[in-house]
Order: sequence, then structure tokens, then C-alpha cells
Amino acid sequence: MGKKIKKEVEPPPKDVFDPLTIESKKAATVVLMLKSPEEDILAKACEAIYKFALKGEENKATLLELGAVEPLTKLLTHEDKIVRRNAMMIFGILASNSDVKKLLRELEVMNSVIAQLSPEEEVVIHEFASLCLANMSVEYTGKVQIFEHGGLEPLIRLLSSSDPDVKKNSIECIYNLVQDFQCRTTLQELNAIPPILELLRSEYPIIQLLALKTLSVITCDKETRTMLKENQGLDHLTKILETKELNDLHVEALSVIANCLEDMDTMALMQQTGSLKKVLSFAENSTIPDIQKNAAKAIAKAAYDPENRKVFHEQEVEKCLVTLLGSDSDGTKIAASQAISAMCENLSCKEFFNTQGIPQIVQLLRSDNEEVREAAALALANLTTSSPANANAAAEADAIDPLINILSSKRDGAVANAATVLTNMATQEPLRAIIQNHEIMHALLGPLHSTNTLVQSTAALTVAATACDVEARTELRNCGGLVPLVGLLHSKNDEVRRHASWAVMVCAGDELMAVELCRLGALDILEEINRSLSRKNKFSEAAYNKLLNNNLSLKYSQTGYLSSSNIISDGFYDYGRINPGTKLLSLKELCLQELNDQRAILLVNNKSDISPPPSMEDKSSDVGYGRSISSSSSLRRASKEKANFRFSAGFGSPTEEKSEPASGRNTVLSRAVTKEKGVSKKKSRLQLICSSYLLWKGKGKKEEEKMKEEEEILAVPKFTEGSPEKEWYPPPDPEFCVYVLEVTKSILPIVNLKEQIEVLAKYVADKMGGKIPKEKLADFSWELHISELKFQLKSNVVPIGYIKKGIFYHRALLFKALADKIGVGCSLVRGEYSRGWNEVKLVNEARKGMIGNLPPPEEYIVDLMFHPGNLLKLRSKEADLYRFL
Repeated sequence: MGKKIKKEVEPPPKDVFDPLTIESKKAATVVLMLKSPEEDILAKACEAIYKFALKGEENKATLLELGAVEPLTKLLTHEDKIVRRNAMMIFGILASNSDVKKLLRELEVMNSVIAQLSPEEEVVIHEFASLCLANMSVEYTGKVQIFEHGGLEPLIRLLSSSDPDVKKNSIECIYNLVQDFQCRTTLQELNAIPPILELLRSEYPIIQLLALKTLSVITCDKETRTMLKENQGLDHLTKILETKELNDLHVEALSVIANCLEDMDTMALMQQTGSLKKVLSFAENSTIPDIQKNAAKAIAKAAYDPENRKVFHEQEVEKCLVTLLGSDSDGTKIAASQAISAMCENLSCKEFFNTQGIPQIVQLLRSDNEEVREAAALALANLTTSSPANANAAAEADAIDPLINILSSKRDGAVANAATVLTNMATQEPLRAIIQNHEIMHALLGPLHSTNTLVQSTAALTVAATACDVEARTELRNCGGLVPLVGLLHSKNDEVRRHASWAVMVCAGDELMAVELCRLGALDILEEINRSLSRKNKFSEAAYNKLLNNNLSLKYSQTGYLSSSNIISDGFYDYGRINPGTKLLSLKELCLQELNDQRAILLVNNKSDISPPPSMEDKSSDVGYGRSISSSSSLRRASKEKANFRFSAGFGSPTEEKSEPASGRNTVLSRAVTKEKGVSKKKSRLQLICSSYLLWKGKGKKEEEKMKEEEEILAVPKFTEGSPEKEWYPPPDPEFCVYVLEVTKSILPIVNLKEQIEVLAKYVADKMGGKIPKEKLADFSWELHISELKFQLKSNVVPIGYIKKGIFYHRALLFKALADKIGVGCSLVRGEYSRGWNEVKLVNEARKGMIGNLPPPEEYIVDLMFHPGNLLKLRSKEADLYRFL
């Protein structure tokens, strides 16, 4: 053997850097190493950063400040598998930080992250890539990016992964994504139901819970529910409910079932398999509040379908709901009340709750929890709708008092529901009386002032239901409820405006309320509403007509028509035609106006003698209705001198006897204050007026009678300076009073209606100038007569009885006024060119004896001019001639 020769060790090459082991305690140093070209250094730096990031949120923020995120994003596509894996692990952890998420979205790394979900990658990369996506999907922008870059499909594929962490992260990300509708639609196309259902078998509760949460969201869509049913998903859910060990999943399982029950097919399938009975029994017997609550919610959701309600009723779901009302959990009570609200759309269910549900619900109205009271009021509102029996049951359970209290609640829904219940109860008169005794109008004052349209609408409807008698309406007016009610007419909400109009229509049932409503502007508002095609409604038109019917003067001026049901009362005046939107002055304002050359205003007033208040001892007079007083003429004397013209408001009426009037009262036209220094001037003026009056009244009287009348006029007491202004009264019309007495005595006893009309027509014509042939109509100087009356009265207002030469519209008004006094039905119609006429309805005498139903009445116009007493068929040439020619 040869001798071994020792081999010499070759020195390292001069251009190679000797290996260096570095130990760094600064994160900044490691971050700088991320830019190294060496895979080994990059891998170790990423590993160190990962461990550092795991320690807490502060470290994640530090890494962000050090600029670690941007170089790490480049490592996601590194050629070295270990570097790529370690970088992905870091992003899985860092992405939980909101600032990091924002930066990642700006750097647009979603493609790189989703690429890590490919089947070729190892499980660890899948785990942290899915974790990163789960963290990114919490925010909406992140969801959008994941969906737009096709992240949903690989996530669904990973649901079948063998690694539980990958499954957990993937289903969590999917749960976040499906909150968006578009993602849910895509999920159906990708057939995601089978792998999600498979997760229900997982041994990890968190995975099962996330799977149920996802199913709860996606089964809101009908197509997904169908897929769930086709994949036997209901069996999986039922098994979960039957397994006591899985009680932590029962709440979410019930939530999914609740969605499925909305389909009639699913409901029928569950009924056939017995699953529905199990679910109801489970809910009724469970002691877990959330389970009871979700079960009630499931019933409520499904019960909105009529067929489902029928199935539930067959399964006696009412008993389950009544049991749930007694739960200690407020959430369960609310859900049960909501379920009852839905179920009582079924008539049979509504009848069931009459005795076994309403008392418990009424108890909930007294709860300290506002939400409970709101839900209970909703249930009671639906139960009492169109159900007098349930309304009575609620009243017997003492529901009225707590309902009134709820009207002051801060929750708009509770107020609206309580108002609805009270409205339903008020449809029955006995209950309405009880509600009124609880000062309902005062309680409604707050809701009427609400800014919530639902509350406004229901409150107005409650007013309409409860203000059906004078006492209730008076209470509403006294407490100031009319002001906000009229204000609701301005609402832009159709239902509020409609219900407010309804309430105004009801409130306008008596004259005082109608006058007050008009004073508040209701009539003007309704007129404006009815001129709008989009805003008007049947109730606004009815309310407007109702107010007009209590203000016939305005109605006749605006519409030119009064029906037979519009009874003219004392104080009615015909101003003439006015255009829509024009304000009609009051009678007092018209009486106080200066004399003008416009059309005379015709007044109907049967109150001849009006007594002033007892404290008023003075009876002064002045010229004009607005400033005069005192006539001592009585109705009895007026009947003796009915052929003579009655004295005007400008001076006292002449008398022939010194005794007091039969009525024991003095006629007061108006009052004013007259100063002492004007007495002498006033006396001379009255003497002049008296002389004019005596000349005008007729030359047939003896001189001594004229002197006597003049002395009586001048003997009227004068106001002293500083006297209080007297109360104003409308001017009397003693002549019209005589007319009323005469027609009551002579025409009212006539049995035949046609004969009554004919006799009354002749009477009216006789008082207004008699028969006027057509050819003599132009010579009938009625205008001069009316002008003289206005001058004599010193007023534009002329009582109808004063007129002795009347044309069409004068006679028509007098006929209507007298006919209304004796109960003869007729209408009053205004025509053009001083035309006016009365229409009556009569049954044909020749056909009265017909067997069977009476024939419909025929309409006639009463001739008061050419041939007084003639009845002209409404649709005839003679009638047209009377009206238009």
C-alpha cells in the first residue's frame, strides 16, 4: 500500500460572501429583509413577521406603519412555495385590521389572494387565504371585490375540504357575501346547497352554526327554498331540533324553518311528514326564550299566506301562541303577538282568540315594555277589525283604559295601533259611550299633532268614529282638537287627507261645529282640495257638501242649487252668484256695508221680535241695519196690517196700540252708540225720514195717525255718550212672519201635495206682484221697486217679505222658504238673467193605484210668473221657456 498524501484544503473563492448569521430584535430590520432576493431570508423574515403579528392588534398596526404590507403583497406571487405560503399566512392574520384591509383594497391584491385557493395549493395556504377573504368580506367594498374577482366559486369548492379550518373560513366568508342579493343569486347557480347542508353533519359547532346562519339568509329566496327541499334539507333541520345535545343550534334551525314555511308546498310537506307538529310542540314546550321567540316568528312569517293560515289552524297553532303569550321573555311575547296579528286574518282563528287570547293580550297592554305594548295593540287591532264580538271581548277585559293611555306613548306604532282598536270598538254605540267617558278627545289631541302620517291617519279616523254625537263634538271643540284636525286637511298624504276629511264630515253634523270649522278655514281648504283632480276624494267632497249644508247661503251662492233636503232657516240670505274661491261676507258685514248699486241681498228671517239681553235698557236707533234698533210692532198687529209695508231698520215701526206686543218682546235690528252732541241733528234727520216714510206708506191714512206714528218714532230713547255697543241682530221681517202664519193656517191642512203646491204658488205670486204675462214682462218695473227698498232701508240687505214686486228669483226664494216652513219638499235653482225656479217631485195620480211598486215620481217646475200654480214637466218646452227664454 502506498503512503497517503494529505490533500490540501482549497481556500474559499474571493468573490463569495461568507455566510452570516444575524439576530435581530427590531421589527423594522425584519421588514427591510422582505426586499431581499434570497428565498431563505424571505421565508425566515415572513415567519418572524407572522409570529409578531399573532401577538396582537398593536403589532399589526406597527407592521402597517413600517410599510410591511406592500412588499408582502409582491411575495404572494413569489416562485418559492415556502415564501408564498408564509406571506399568505401573514395576510390571513393582518387582514383583521381595518386599516390593513383598506390598504389591501387599494393595492388590488384580491386576484392574488383568490389564486391561492386553487386545488394545487397546499391546505395551509387554503386556510390562510380563506381566512384573509373572510376578514375582507366583513366590509361591503371587500364583498364587492371578492365577488367581482370570482371568489365565490372556489370558496364553495373549499366547503368540501378535509381541513375544518378551511371549511370554517370558507363558510364564514360565504355567509358574509350572501348578505348581498346578487351573491345569493350566483350561489343558486353554483349549486351550493348540498355542500352547505353537509356542513350540518360537522363535529364542530361553529361550522354547523355558520352553515345554519348562511341557510337562514339564502332561504329568503324562493328558488333556494326549493333547492333545500329537493336536497332533503328539512330532514336535516328536523333532526337538529330533535337532538337535545344540539340545543345551541335550535334557534338558527328554527330561523331556517321559518323561511321554508312561507311556501305552501313546504308547509304541506311538513304537515304530511309530521314535521310541522313536531316544530309546534317543540316551540310550545321549550324553556329557552330565544327558541320560543324564533318559533313564534316562524309562525308569523308563514301566516301571511292564507293557505298557510289554514294549515296552522288545523294544527291548532292558536293554543301554542296563547301559551307563548305567558312567557317571561318580552321578546317571546312580542313575537307571539305578531304571530296572532297574522293568524287572525283567518276568521276561525279570530273566533278562537275571542276567549282564550284577548284577555292575555289586554294584560300585555299594561306592560312596562313599550315594544310589548305596541305588539299587543297590533294584535288587538287586527282581532277587533270587522269583529264586534272581539271588540266586546276586549272591552270586557278592560282594554279601553290602557288603550287610552297608549295614545300618549312615544312609539308611533303603538299609538297608531291603539287608535285603530278604539276605532273598531267605537263602531258599537254602547262601547262608543264608554270610550267617550274616558275623555277620548283629550287623549287624541297629541296624536292629531303628531308628525307621523300613520298616527295622523289613525287619529283622524278615531275622531270620525267617536265624534258621532253632540257631546263628543263639543268636547273636541272645547279641547282645541278642531285646529289640528283642520290642519291635517293640508297633508300631502292621501290617507291622512281622506281620514281628516271623513272626520270633518262627521264633526259638521251640527250647525255650531260647522260654523267653527268654517271659521278655521276647513271649507276653503276642502274647496281647494276638490278643485284638484289628484288630491280630492269622496270624503273631501262629502265633507265640503256637509259644511255647505250647514251654510246654505254660501252653498246657494256657489252652486246655485238647494235640494229639498236643504231646509232654509232664519238668517239665510241670497247674495247672488260668486265664483269658486271667493269669500262670502257674513250677514252682519253685509248689513254694515254702505249702500251701493249692486244686486240686493235677499234675507229670509222669521224672527220678527228679538229681545235684547236684560241688562240692555236703552233702545237707540240710527239709520241702517248695522246701527239701528227697536221696533215695537208685534206679530199680531202685523197680521192686521199685513197689506202695509213694515218699517225698516233705519227707524222704529209705527204702532196703533199702546199695549205690549203679544210676544212680550221687542224687535231689535241692531245697535250702535250715539253721542249726546248729535241728538238734535239726529232728531231732524229722523223727522225727515219719518215724513218720507209716511208719504211712501200711503196717502190713505188720516193726518192724526201720521202724526202719532211720527211722535212714536221720535220718542225712541237715544244712546248716551260712552254707552257700550249693543249686540247685533239680523233685521226682522214681520211681513214674512205673517206669510208663514197664513200659509201654515191655510195651506198646511191641505192633504193633497199637488194642491198644496198650486195654492202656495198662487199665494207667492200674489205677494210678489201677481200674474205677469210674457208680453208684459219687460214692463214689470221690479228693479225700480228693489232700488226704492234699498234706499228706504239704507241697506243692501232687503228682507224677502218687503218685496212686493218680485221677478223669478225673488218668487222662487219666497216659495222655497215658505214651502220649507210647511214641509213641502222642493228645490231652489238659480238660472241666468235673473231666472230662478223651484223643482218638485210628484207621483202621477193616475198611476197611484197600480199594483206593485209605486211608479217613480215625475219632476216639475212650479210656474210662479206666467200662470201661477201651473206645474211644468221638467223636460218640456214650457219648462225650458220658463227657465231660459
